[in-house]
Amino acid sequence: MNESNVSPLTQQDPRASSQVLSDVDNRMTIPAIQNSTIEAPSSTEALNGHESYEQGTALKNVGLFKQAAEHFETAAQDPMYMLKGLAQMGLCLKRTGKQDEAVMAFRRALQVPAASSKERVQILYLLGRTLESLGRIPESLETYRWLRREAPQYRDVAARIESLSTRRIHTNNR
Repeated sequence: MNESNVSPLTQQDPRASSQVLSDVDNRMTIPAIQNSTIEAPSSTEALNGHESYEQGTALKNVGLFKQAAEHFETAAQDPMYMLKGLAQMGLCLKRTGKQDEAVMAFRRALQVPAASSKERVQILYLLGRTLESLGRIPESLETYRWLRREAPQYRDVAARIESLSTRRIHTNNR
């Protein structure tokens, strides 16, 4: 199961231009983009949420997850991009092995009041999977149960709850 296929949080903003990076020549190849340096804007030229989100998406698409996470964090400071920025930041942090930081990003995303039920469900799943990968079984079970209340048939949540509950019972009986 590919967690990066979560939609709409992982889709580009509908207002996105067809240009991948405004600062990079369209003729550059992916290796050239990967080797180029994307510098953070100075405080006098701060990016708005849309621009930061777009740059983060472009960096994520070429595998530069650390740099992408920084742009998504900047995008999350814009109320219109808070939810998407935090969710994408969590995905990027997870890809760079920073699971605990990803958990914090997903939890922050769940606190965004404008999150729809569908978005909340997607973030809960990502949070549950991340907690599970960290071996934090009680927290992942709590997250999956919360998710099941929101969307009983979502993906493999019922099977995950069953598996984690069984694993927890066997671990406690040793």
